[in-house]
Amino acid sequence: MPRTHLGKLVPKRENLEAPNGGQGLPTQSQDKRFVFLYASAIMKFLKTAFFCLSLLTVPSLPLWAQRGFVHTHGPDLVDAQGKPLLLRGTNLGNWFEPEGYMFHFDGGPQSPREIEELSDELIGPEKARAFWEQWRENYITQNDIDLIKKSGFNSVRVPLHWKFFDSDQAEGFRLLDRLVAWAKKDGIYLILDLHCAPGGQTGSNIDDSWGYPWLYRSKEAQEHTAAIWHRIAARYRNEPIVLGYDLLNEPIPHYPRLQQYNPDLEPVYRKLVAAVRSVDKNHVVILGGAQWDTNFKVFGPPFDSNVMYTFHKYWSPTDVSVIQEYLDFRNKYHVPIWLGESGENKDEWIAAFVKTLEANHVGWCFWPYKKMDATSSVVTFDRPKHWDEIIAFAKLPAGTGNAEKRIAARPSVEEAQEAFDDLLKKVQFSNSHLNPGYLQALGLKADKE
Repeated sequence: MPRTHLGKLVPKRENLEAPNGGQGLPTQSQDKRFVFLYASAIMKFLKTAFFCLSLLTVPSLPLWAQRGFVHTHGPDLVDAQGKPLLLRGTNLGNWFEPEGYMFHFDGGPQSPREIEELSDELIGPEKARAFWEQWRENYITQNDIDLIKKSGFNSVRVPLHWKFFDSDQAEGFRLLDRLVAWAKKDGIYLILDLHCAPGGQTGSNIDDSWGYPWLYRSKEAQEHTAAIWHRIAARYRNEPIVLGYDLLNEPIPHYPRLQQYNPDLEPVYRKLVAAVRSVDKNHVVILGGAQWDTNFKVFGPPFDSNVMYTFHKYWSPTDVSVIQEYLDFRNKYHVPIWLGESGENKDEWIAAFVKTLEANHVGWCFWPYKKMDATSSVVTFDRPKHWDEIIAFAKLPAGTGNAEKRIAARPSVEEAQEAFDDLLKKVQFSNSHLNPGYLQALGLKADKE
């Protein structure tokens, strides 16, 4: 606050010029001049005081708004200027966390670890390691982000595996830093999503866990997850193109025996939010409900002032009844909600659901951006050579107890290597194909050129 001492502004009477070289009594005109200067000093002091008081009494913008970050404002998500922001996004699934169905491994390996073990078996650990490094290098490029922008999306959700962010020098940060640069160029917001948390938040394939959600029983796993988020938040705390942090993807399945962990979900979220807020007070934190991000009954009143809640919906009706409970939650707690995943359906279903979401001012992010030999994604790519043989082999009973049968049935090492080499070529942007019907269903542009 500016500081002013009145005595420094008021002229001393003896300093006024007197006749006869300062001799004699002040004249009447000198008295008037003194009064005028004293009054002027008083007015200047009062103006300064009122200005300083106004700084204290006029409400200021939240700190994250002053710094240029997207933030929450009541039930709305707003940009740095305070204008409502309706998210229209796509998920960059299968980049950091391969999923079996996206390789057509139905009845075969599904989790990242299982898929990696299949590649180890088919082409050897060294070649497999090189393949996956190149996969992450090729799968998402600047051309992909440029297309996402051109199509009319304003955001992408980035599913992450914790193992790529376990140190400040980890591979994942190099790839994310590159993505941040591309996103800044195109004005595409990034939502960072922890799809695979230490210990596992689901116990299923999607979190690469050991078949059980150990996150809720393991203090070590919770501390490890908090450390991952602390590290991510510390790195991107001053980056406005990163919109926020989706702390756990689809926690706690609908399986009856796992719903015992519903009461543990919000306490875990509180630990993760505390880890983020210890280094980053700028970004939105995003909390998903239990039972695959569908059950908001596990939540009490919001415990953070910059929080958004996310739900996922697949294979449901498309009318407002499907999202009414989330709209009610938004109205009750005056917080924004967001559809973080949906899709894997026909274009007609997608178009109808988008219409319902936008009519109710709910932003969305459909799954996924890219997929092999499919129409339910923004872009697709062809199956590589010998891939049908790889799929058939992947369906066989796994484990070394079945080694003799698997060795007898497997493709040759040369054919397998050719298949994985061709897969790296097929996923490149130049070899992908646009799905115009899918984009039109989302209400977006369908033009790859």
